[in-house]
Amino acid sequence: MKKINWTQWIALFVFASMGISVVFTIYEIFTAPIKQPATGPHVTLRGDYIFLLFEIILGIFILLLPSIIARRFKFEIPGLVYILFIVFLYGSIYLGTVQKFYSTVPHWDKILHTFSGAMLGAIGFSFVSLLNSNDKVVMKLKPGFIAVFAFCFAVTMGAFWEVYEYTFDGIMNLNMQRYNLSNGTPLTGRAALEDTMTDIIVDIIGALFIVIVGYFALKKGRPWMERFEFKRKNWKKEPKKK
Repeated sequence: MKKINWTQWIALFVFASMGISVVFTIYEIFTAPIKQPATGPHVTLRGDYIFLLFEIILGIFILLLPSIIARRFKFEIPGLVYILFIVFLYGSIYLGTVQKFYSTVPHWDKILHTFSGAMLGAIGFSFVSLLNSNDKVVMKLKPGFIAVFAFCFAVTMGAFWEVYEYTFDGIMNLNMQRYNLSNGTPLTGRAALEDTMTDIIVDIIGALFIVIVGYFALKKGRPWMERFEFKRKNWKKEPKKK
C-alpha cells in the first residue's frame, strides 16, 4: 500500500474542511431568511449561503483539478507548488469566506493577493520548465524571458480574478470589489476603485518578488529552483509486447 506523503495529508485536510463546510452551508440555506428583517442587525441571507455553497464546491473542484490535468498530460506537479496552491485555496475560500476572515482579519484580502501573486509567479516558472524539458520541442529559454513570462502570467491571472469579482458583483449583487461601505452606501470616484487597484498592485508586488528571486536563481544555477519544476512522466511510449 502506497504511503500518503505530507503534501497529500495537507490536501486531505483542506478537502475535509471544505467538505464539512458544504454540509453546514446546505443546512444554513434551508434555515436562513430570504430578506433582511425590517428591524435589527444585518443578517446573512439564503442567497448569500447559496453563493457560498457555489464557491466551496468550485474550490473543491479546483483543488482536484491539478491532479486531473497532471494525469491527463503525464507530468508531475512539484510538491512545493501544490502546497502553495492549496494553502491559497484554504486561505481564500475556507478561512476568507467560510470563516469570514475577509471581514474580521485586517488586510486579509491584501495578504492573499500578495501571496497569490508570488504563487502564480512560481507556477509561471514551472510552466516554462515543462516546455524546456519537452523532448519534442527544442527550446531552451533564457532566464530573462522566463522571468518576464512568469511575471506576465501572474499579473494576468490576477486581472482575471478581478473580472470574476466584477462579474459576480453584478450578477449576485455582492460587494467583493468593496464599491459599497458596510452600511450599503456606494462609494464614488477614486474611492470606488481603491480595492480593485490595490489588489492589482499587491499582485504585482508578490509576482515581482518571486520573479526577481527566480531570475537570479536561474542565472546562478541554484539547485533549489528544481523544486518548482514540472517533470514529465512516461513521455516516450513503451513498445507494445507481441
